[in-house]
Amino acid sequence: MQHFPIYLDTAGADIAVIGNGAAALAKLRLLFKTQARITVFAPAAEPDLAHAVKTQGHTLIAHAPQAQDLAGMRLVYSATEDAAQDAANAALARSVGALVNIVDNLDGSDFITPAIVDRDPVVVAIGTEGAAPVLARAIKKDIEDHLPAGLGTLASAGKAFRPQAEALPHGRARRDFWADYYLKAGPDLLAGTGSTTPQDALQELLHRHLATTASAGRVDLVGAGPGNPELMTLRARRLLDRADVVIHDRLVTGDILELARREALFIAVGKEGFGPSTPQEHINALMIEHASQGAHVVRLKGGDAAIFARLDEETDALDAAGIDWGVTPGITAASAASAAIGRSLTRRGRNTGLHILTAHDKDGIADLDWSALARPDAVAAIYMGKRAARVIQGRLLMQGAAPATPVTLVENASHATQTITACRLETLAHSVRSLRGPVVMLLGLSPAGAVSVLPQLIEESA
Repeated sequence: MQHFPIYLDTAGADIAVIGNGAAALAKLRLLFKTQARITVFAPAAEPDLAHAVKTQGHTLIAHAPQAQDLAGMRLVYSATEDAAQDAANAALARSVGALVNIVDNLDGSDFITPAIVDRDPVVVAIGTEGAAPVLARAIKKDIEDHLPAGLGTLASAGKAFRPQAEALPHGRARRDFWADYYLKAGPDLLAGTGSTTPQDALQELLHRHLATTASAGRVDLVGAGPGNPELMTLRARRLLDRADVVIHDRLVTGDILELARREALFIAVGKEGFGPSTPQEHINALMIEHASQGAHVVRLKGGDAAIFARLDEETDALDAAGIDWGVTPGITAASAASAAIGRSLTRRGRNTGLHILTAHDKDGIADLDWSALARPDAVAAIYMGKRAARVIQGRLLMQGAAPATPVTLVENASHATQTITACRLETLAHSVRSLRGPVVMLLGLSPAGAVSVLPQLIEESA
């Protein structure tokens, strides 16, 4: 992000526009929406520009600016449509400490003006770093089509009502009130099915919310999927957006955490096989502590919440504490890995069952049913198997598994950094050495030919 988006307070600020053509007039039409004092420098001003400045009650000066003219200006726009003159104006403005925008000159500007959807006081800014103004305008149109014209009236009424809403407890109770107004009562009002005025709707809602006993907290145990935000369920995203507290695992990506409210409390409780781990009892205590205080807690788990995620231990603890909870499933890593290699985890005539296994448990390397896994038709998705690769290989070979049994290693399934390594059982321990990210071992499966379009496909020689 080169240009950081901010909203600048223009009330009473001085802004200068230098220019006398269509570009200057177009910029002025936007600036006239602000509460700034605008000074236009335009020798021999064109009639349309002069009329617009006069009608809006701003200042028109019929000569080019000097340094003293620009002193104290918050912003300066140069729109002369002459490159040399614009550069000179920019240098003059910077010499007195003003920020400069040269119209249609991204490199010469200190800031850019985004495309704007105006539902004052609701203002949506769309920027493309100056790379695609046409795209920004198209996005603006789409947003305008979805925001009702009366939205500004609702927001203005809400802004004026904020002091009265402070009668509600800070935090979740107040957010629930405003969500009720902006997402239900307000739209009903605009549709003609609600109260007579926004003020009436707000008063009715406030009385209702004040009369309602503060709701107890809740924990939602949510599967975040394999790491790609696009593979999250709609429900998972909605719950994450509403969470007061997010207690997340190590494998939950930063892109997914970005979907939560910035005001939420984020607590990392990472676990790593054979490595540093947060004790399960501590995780249980964190969920109970925050939910007991009335917070909506999202316990965010990589993959699916019910597969190798200690779901039962956490729900048992919540039940014992009397905390309400729910489970939202997610795409597990095995499904993401099989999709990455273009193979089904089950197939008629090949395997009548599927093993989903973890290579280690709380006591170390797991004691698996090696004889079942060694059968010629066995297909298994093995989680957390990198460090146990040599043990897995040895046990299966001892049980009679064919050395040529295909194994596919999917590292960072669904991520941009995903890699696919196809090998055989006899070379499994060697093949896993170079992999650093989380790996799903797909025993009994080799990649389909079409997966060459994926981020990386490594075919190991025999």
